[in-house]
Amino acid sequence: MKKPAWRFKGNEVNYIKEVLGNGFRAGSDGAFTSKFEKAFASKYKTNYGIAFNSGTSTLHAALLALGCGPGDEVIVPSLTPLMCGLAIHYTGATPIYVDSNENDFLMNPGLLEGLITEKTKVILVVHMYGGVCDIESICEIAERYSLKVLEDCAQCHWGFDNQGNLAGTRGDAGSWSFENSKQLTCGDGGIITTDDPNLATRIRKIGGLGFKTLNADSGAVRTNKALLQNPNWERFDEIGFNYRMNQLAAAVALAQVERNDDFIELRILAGEAYLDAIGDSELLTPQFVKSGYKHSYYTFSAKFNGDRFGITWEDFRIKYMEFGGDGIYAASKLLYQEPIFRDLKIGRGLTPVAESLQKKLMNFTTNQKNKKERVAQHLAMTKTLKYFKKVTDKD
Repeated sequence: MKKPAWRFKGNEVNYIKEVLGNGFRAGSDGAFTSKFEKAFASKYKTNYGIAFNSGTSTLHAALLALGCGPGDEVIVPSLTPLMCGLAIHYTGATPIYVDSNENDFLMNPGLLEGLITEKTKVILVVHMYGGVCDIESICEIAERYSLKVLEDCAQCHWGFDNQGNLAGTRGDAGSWSFENSKQLTCGDGGIITTDDPNLATRIRKIGGLGFKTLNADSGAVRTNKALLQNPNWERFDEIGFNYRMNQLAAAVALAQVERNDDFIELRILAGEAYLDAIGDSELLTPQFVKSGYKHSYYTFSAKFNGDRFGITWEDFRIKYMEFGGDGIYAASKLLYQEPIFRDLKIGRGLTPVAESLQKKLMNFTTNQKNKKERVAQHLAMTKTLKYFKKVTDKD
């Protein structure tokens, strides 16, 4: 048997063995799922954590719990992966697309009020690439119009704004993903946090098949055997989905939370290495980080300016990889540009800044495990920019 990969050298294996050793018997406390929920909520200083099987099901359940349904509207940035739009569509609500800021690639709060109607129910904030949105401005607008705020932090574990707000904790609820590429991972999974006990209960019931025993604090579905084995025992009092996180995933997720600070520090060091390599190059404009904000670098995102010099996006990527760099990832197509949303005409709104950004953004990997791997990416960036410098100098 191979040794665990570097990301899983904490308590992951020990906890998995414990789950297998007890035969998946969760007991009244939900075992590792409950432990993970409590550890994450404590680390992120929120009252409640509810574990899910993915970061998409978290969004779906949270939107339903916040009251979204047919006829409602949810404001969402167009520059975000399709899952955010899908979660809205699943509820029957309509996504209303908001444009991005040119410099930080995040949703533009200044455009929100122009999109709010009597049908607006929720503002879905997406902290993209590890950058933190202007959540204070967004929440102030939401409070003024009596709207709910859901923060998607799938790409922003442990990011802060300049007011000390941890991404995911300022709105009504926060959603995180533990998919394989994320800062913390259990292969796939998610968690929702909130300080509202009523909202937490609704979210847990929606994700837990509607078992009547579920509440804000507990995902346990079994009571004492006398009740459980009684033919008159009624189990369900709401319609829900089977979105629960399994114990093996929870065991890994718990071990990852225990090493949260180490994983985030590695991402930040990778981001800083790219910034150092780019320096004052005109070819790349890094994602802007406001003073006092803490970026958690799910990826290092930068706008490619090669069209000004006759250098294509593809040429830069090829040369970067020739010099030893990892692959460069493009931004996902905008929600309304993806074929299924485009063809079915799902949602409303055009976002010209986001359309321009989507074609230019380059996302560089930040999951390097040590200094040696960071240096390799730094060197690849340095060599690539030097290679193209003769072209930019002619401009």
